[in-house]
Amino acid sequence: MTTVVPPSVAEQSEAEALYRFQTETPETVRTALGMTATRIGGGVVLSMCEDLTRFWSKALGFGVTEPVTARLVQEVCDFYRAARTPQAVFQIAPAFLPEDWPEICAREGIVQDSSWVKLVCATEEAVARADALDTKPDGITVAPLEAQHALEWGTVMMRAFGMPVEPYAEMGAATVTRPGWHPYGAWLDGELVGTGTMLVRGDTAQMFAGAVLPHARARGGQTALLAARARTARESGCRFLVAETGAERPGTHNSSLHNMLRLGFEVAYERPNWTWHLAPDAD
Repeated sequence: MTTVVPPSVAEQSEAEALYRFQTETPETVRTALGMTATRIGGGVVLSMCEDLTRFWSKALGFGVTEPVTARLVQEVCDFYRAARTPQAVFQIAPAFLPEDWPEICAREGIVQDSSWVKLVCATEEAVARADALDTKPDGITVAPLEAQHALEWGTVMMRAFGMPVEPYAEMGAATVTRPGWHPYGAWLDGELVGTGTMLVRGDTAQMFAGAVLPHARARGGQTALLAARARTARESGCRFLVAETGAERPGTHNSSLHNMLRLGFEVAYERPNWTWHLAPDAD
């Protein structure tokens, strides 16, 4: 691996983007989804107790300012118990897992689930790769998103990820005009078919919510969304890009992963998802 981005930077880049994505949502959406959030041990703890997808309750960004300990994990689980969160996922870089992690998991009822890969890239490398691509998107046009398309954009985002539209689309739409976010849309024959945004923090840009609707895939839209954001990241003075996607398993193919690898992203590490469930008899 040639792009050196410490796990501490990569993890907190993702954590801060997800924290802002959820907490900057309108109060009506936060209430509908039962959102609460806090910061514990240098990480962020996000809860949506009314989330039907069971995707958005996450605890991440740990191990940077203080070590991951049994006490820290218990404090996070206590937060979820108090919020009556049905299920949550711990996302911790392997480098920050303590030696007694198996014992901690057994004590709190945490089990290993699917894995994601953390990807990093030098901004200049991604831009150079994008400029060198021989092919252009097939009928797809990518451009910065205008504010009047925010709700439509949030709707496409959720549909592309296979999630319910209401009230989740408003969560995505809320970021469009927030400082630090750089949203892009992909259009096919006048139809908004793809989304992608990024959060700029210092010299790092966090890729977020890159997806294209099924009927518009395999046209180069996602690669074009990545390239557009990489160019904006360079204009914003960012040296590094950070992203995440699902890890491939034997017999599976993740197009998002290969699109990023083609633009120069490198896999920094694979990170298991550690799932916690609320016990039926929890107080």
